[in-house]
Amino acid sequence: MTASFTAALTGISGILVTPFDDGDCIAPGRLAPVIDRAVAAGVHILVSNGNTGEFYSLALEEALHMVAATADLVAGRVPLVGGAGRSVAEACRLARASARAGCAAVMMHQPPDPFVSPRGTVDYARRVAEAAEGLPLVLYIRNDAVGPAAFAALSEIPQVVGVKWATPNPLKLAEAVAASDPRLIWVGGLAEVWAPALCAVGARGFTSGLINVWPARSVAIHAALEAQDYAEARRLIAGMRAFEDVRAEEMGGANVSGVKTALRLQGIDCGPARPPAAWPLSDSQTARIAAVLKAAG
Repeated sequence: MTASFTAALTGISGILVTPFDDGDCIAPGRLAPVIDRAVAAGVHILVSNGNTGEFYSLALEEALHMVAATADLVAGRVPLVGGAGRSVAEACRLARASARAGCAAVMMHQPPDPFVSPRGTVDYARRVAEAAEGLPLVLYIRNDAVGPAAFAALSEIPQVVGVKWATPNPLKLAEAVAASDPRLIWVGGLAEVWAPALCAVGARGFTSGLINVWPARSVAIHAALEAQDYAEARRLIAGMRAFEDVRAEEMGGANVSGVKTALRLQGIDCGPARPPAAWPLSDSQTARIAAVLKAAG
């Protein structure tokens, strides 16, 4: 199981949105067409309770429910990864829930504590790994100040099989790869736009929020990178770049809003993005996303 999962990890990790109804309650059933389309397009892995899933806006009980409900919707068609994070106790509960829901692995969000230390991050990861009931663990790193020594220690945890690298610093990624166990799979955590640069220094797969909206484009970009056809990858990325540009606006606060707006324009209502996300998008932002969808047909 671990070997097949690590092979899939070199592909696309699609980060699913969390749908809400008109009463601001989670509505997992609204994910069904999004998941069906992503699976049909060939997305390799799906992720519940990731950042595109508004993980930090969810109450713990909502996050626990989402991973179980998403597992039912995916129904084993592709590997599902459950996100785990916040306090170490909450992270452990989410790791256990992911294992019991039938997930293929757990993704550990980097601890958000303002006083996090590199060696404390290693201890946190060990606790989450123990709670994951034998599942592989993927680390989600958004702050590369952790440093090469901590990456070396993290890679010694047997259940750690991969790292999702979400900082725009390829040189730091290269340092971390060199310091870590070579068995680890490195995943570009900044979506399609950064995939070529991070691929060049060791990140095979990449994460994607675009898969909620246009999974075929994500799959085509991944295929071009695997074939080392960087010109084709750049062409394909250029065609969706405006979508990612909108998502990066407002200090990244339009990230999930951009995805949910695009889904609404496609007739798939996954509800609004919760505060502190920027919702609704401005008329200009919405028009730019509509233009991308129109150009894509």
